[in-house]
Parts: sequence; C-alpha cells; structure tokens
Amino acid sequence: MGRTFGWLWFGAGAANLGDGVMLTALPLIALAAGASPGEIALVATVATVAWPLFGLHAGSIVDRVPAPRVLLAVNAARVVAFTGLAALAAIDGPVVAAVTAAALVYGLAETLVDTALVAAVPKVVPAAALTPANARLEATVNIANQLVGPPLAGWLVAVSSTASAATGSALYALAGLAAVGLSSGWRRRHAAGAASRASAASPPPSASPGGSGAPETATAGRVREGLAFLWRHPLQRSLTVLTAVMNLVWGMWLAVFVVHAVTPGPLGLSPAGYGWLLTAMAAGGIGASLVTSALQRRLGSGAVLFIDCLGTIALVAPSAFGAPLWVVAAGAVLAGAGSSVWRIIVAVIRQQTTPAGLIGRVYAASRVISWGALPLGSAVAGVGAGLVGVQGVLLGASTVAVVAAIGFAVVWRVRLGEAFGTAADRP
Repeated sequence: MGRTFGWLWFGAGAANLGDGVMLTALPLIALAAGASPGEIALVATVATVAWPLFGLHAGSIVDRVPAPRVLLAVNAARVVAFTGLAALAAIDGPVVAAVTAAALVYGLAETLVDTALVAAVPKVVPAAALTPANARLEATVNIANQLVGPPLAGWLVAVSSTASAATGSALYALAGLAAVGLSSGWRRRHAAGAASRASAASPPPSASPGGSGAPETATAGRVREGLAFLWRHPLQRSLTVLTAVMNLVWGMWLAVFVVHAVTPGPLGLSPAGYGWLLTAMAAGGIGASLVTSALQRRLGSGAVLFIDCLGTIALVAPSAFGAPLWVVAAGAVLAGAGSSVWRIIVAVIRQQTTPAGLIGRVYAASRVISWGALPLGSAVAGVGAGLVGVQGVLLGASTVAVVAAIGFAVVWRVRLGEAFGTAADRP
C-alpha cells in the first residue's frame, strides 16, 4: 500500500501498544496505591470523558490540520504526561491523583489520534484498498492494544508503577517519530490537493451570522456540519445510536471489572493474570479482523454485525452470574471478535458514504455520541458499585446488552437491511 501508509501503520502500532499498556496499567496502579472502587471507576470515566467534551472539536481540527502534524503534537504531549506520571510514582507522590490526570491526557489524545487515523486512510490508499487497509490497522490495534499491551502492562506494574508509565512514554515517542516519517510522503501526495480540500471543507461565509470575519462562529459552523451530516444520514445515524447503547455496557464493564477480576475479587487473578485475560479478548479481535471480508461476503453484514451484539452480552453476563474463569475468558474472546468486526465494517461504511472534507468531523461526531456513552457507563457503575455492589452493576449491564441485541434485530429488519445491502456488503 506504499511507504506513506507504512508510516501511518507503524505509528498506529506504536501508539496503540502504548495505549494497551497504559489503559491496563492505570487502574492497576491506582488499585496498588489503595484506590477505592469509586476512585478506580473515576479513572475510567476521566479516560473516556474527552469524547463528549472535545470530540467534535477534534474532528474540526483534523479536517484542517494535516494528520502528521496532529499525530506529532499529540504524541509529544503524551510523552510529557506519562513521563510526569513515572516521575511521581518514583518519588511516592500523590499517585491516585496523578493517574487520574494521566487518564485525562490519554482521553484527550485519543480523540485526535483516532480521528486523524480514520481520516488519513482514504488519503493514503486507493478506494479499492479501503477494506484491507482498515482491516490491517484493526488487526494491528488489536495485537498492540489488547494482545501484547495488557500482559506487558501487568508484568510492568508487578515490577513497578514507574516502569509501566515510562514504557508507555517511550512507545508514544516512537509514534511521534513515525509521524515525522509520515510527513514527507504526506507532503508529496497532498501538496497539490491540500488547498482544494481545505476550501471544500470550509463553510461559506453566509453560513454564520458573524460572517467570515468571526472565527469562533465559523469554527462552530464547521463543527455543526459534521454533526448535521451524521444525523441526516439514516445508516450512519442508526449505527451510531446502536454503538452508543453497546458502549454503555462496555463503560460499566471497564469501570468495575478489574475489581471483580483481581485478588481479592471473585476471579482471584494477579495483575499479570488480569493482563492475560484481556489478551484473550484481543485474540478474538485479531482472528475476526483477518476474516471479516470473507465473513461479510458469505453471511452478509447483518449477521456479521450481530456477532458484536452477542459479544457484548458475553462480555458481562458470565461475570454477572458468577461464572468460572474459563467462561469469562470465552465471553471475552467473543466480545473482542464482535467489537473488531463492528469497527471494520462501520469504518468502511463511513469512508464510503462521507465526503472527503467531512470525514474527520463526521467520525468525531459519531464518536462523541457513541463513545460519550463510555463515561456515562463508568459513572453509573461507580455509583452503582457503592449501592448494589460490583455484581449488581454487571447484572444491570447484562440487561442493557440484551436490550441492545433485540434493538439491533428490530432496527435491521425495519430500516437498515436495504441500506446495508448497498453500502456495507461491498468487499
């Protein structure tokens, strides 16, 4: 797919390995520092709250600023943040507060990096290569973020909190170097078309009461364009709402599962064992990403996407009902497979049905809505853990997951079948 995509791919791998280490390590560091279940849930909430607060603006930035520049700046900020966390952990500073602050930086960075990657793919590969390019990135994300990252994080935290934070910082530095390599190929490919794309993405002066001389109003108009396009597009709107409901479940699970899994929780795992359990989830995602195109052709998009609905149930129901470790692990594998399939197919639909100058803003608008459910789920879980316990939170999440699966089946039959047949079943 060319050297330019290679740099994008390498940078995504390094950054997502850093994400896998830090997203797993942050709650473990807080747990080791004596944080309560509510404080651990707060870490998960802070790590995901950036999407509803900042996501729309992240899309506007990505549609105006070249992806290499965004990726370099954001990875530099992450290096600073996690180097600071490593230093505070080394001197026995306020670790729980430092973890919460690092989680906020992680979340803000994710809005920009993920949006930049999605917007960059159709600019560095031909249209015919969109599905394999997205599948390759998805497999890499799963390998780095979930297969390698969690067990590495568990081992590093067992060594020291400082080691885990410093490793994350080093990986983000590698991602920043990849952004430097990406920039040269990016300039060659897009120098001629950059001006026309920027012109097409900008709202006309008459679109805002303040006219072209009001930058704040113009920026707000650009942000609203992405949200308006998403909401007027029945297929993308429906997928976004369905994703939000399922992410509510994932947010609840993320907030409390570490308490359920790690000693003295019912599963009795060590930090390293917890990392390996998350690795099982990644294995499902990697396998699914390799066969998504074939499954889509053979079964159709509806059946393949329904795997994610079943996987979301399997993510929480075994723990809610006190199932043994092997059942919980099997559910994690199915959840990882379904999540990977969903992301690949929905990414291709978005890239095929969105104008080039709007991809960043439409993607960000979708993530604001769908991923905005993650901090909501985490906050609900944090409150619920104090009222009904961790098991009660997981039981409530299981109920929501079943409702989401029923909702997908109904919406598919009534509204989406024909649209998927034309947009999603393409190879």
